[in-house]
Amino acid sequence: MDTNTKLIFSTVFTSFFTFQLLFYFISSWFSAKVSPGFNSLSFEKKIEWNSRKIEPGINYSIKENVKISKITQGQLSSYVISHLCFLLSDLLILILYWKVIGDKYFIIHHCTALYAYSIVLKDGVLAYIGNFRLLAELSSPFVNQRWFFEALKYPKFSKANVINGILMTVVFFIVRIVSMPPFYSYIYSVLGTEAYIRLGFLTQCSWISTCIVLDVMNVMWMIKITKGCVKVISLIRQEKAKSSLQNGKLD
Repeated sequence: MDTNTKLIFSTVFTSFFTFQLLFYFISSWFSAKVSPGFNSLSFEKKIEWNSRKIEPGINYSIKENVKISKITQGQLSSYVISHLCFLLSDLLILILYWKVIGDKYFIIHHCTALYAYSIVLKDGVLAYIGNFRLLAELSSPFVNQRWFFEALKYPKFSKANVINGILMTVVFFIVRIVSMPPFYSYIYSVLGTEAYIRLGFLTQCSWISTCIVLDVMNVMWMIKITKGCVKVISLIRQEKAKSSLQNGKLD
């Protein structure tokens, strides 16, 4: 067994085992320690809480490892494997607890991403593109934190909730929407080049089609997030206006 194969198997085993360990054991123990409200959650809420807790680890790895100009191909492959294992682990959890946390859009997202990253690993191509796409996951901590606040019944207009909501909207827009024009401009610029032709027809179609599917969902989620953010800001303004009016009458 060569070094690269050993790296793949060790990374697959370690990553998948770690994600399952986080979900079934560590997340509940840690969450109960740092958040007293965790113990009062329903079984269904705890399942979703633990599934979301897996993501901070993978997002931390993105921040630390996706330094495109400085990492080697081996490091790229190792990280792609880790993320692929995360997707597999999360997909398994979604299926096992479908009645609790099942979501058809998550299934489409995970299956599409798994297919795309399997091509990166199998053929050893488009690794940098794959890691560029992973930058989109930098918005996930804010999305998950919003859910945590909601599960713990934080007031919708609390300072922490509002700040996180604004950051979620801004970061989601930057990493998932703003990145689209330069990304698709790059695709257009390489069409017909020798390197692009060497990919083969299946990989060419898979690369572009999977990105389009994921970006359609990103646009859908962005619209939903923006509507929610605008609604909250409007309600805050209305509350401030009412408060000012009441204070004026009292004066």
